[in-house]
Amino acid sequence: MSILGTILVGFIVGLIARALKPGDDRLGIIMTTLLGIAGAFIARYAGVALGLYQEGEAAGWIASIIGAVILLFIYSLARGRSNRV
Repeated sequence: MSILGTILVGFIVGLIARALKPGDDRLGIIMTTLLGIAGAFIARYAGVALGLYQEGEAAGWIASIIGAVILLFIYSLARGRSNRV
């Protein structure tokens, strides 16, 4: 997949992850896209480690969204702690 395709898929996955997670996440378009791309990479590596995907195979949409939601929860926890200190 090309770089542009990866960015587009990352953006869509990031938007879906933000829609699924409750609460107000004040992220811009760039952070949403990076969140989606990172979620897809995490899903891919976790899938390879668990034997769900072969090496070099891209993760599916659902796995990518789950990875992005997990990253969004981690991001909101880290951001919440920095605001309290």
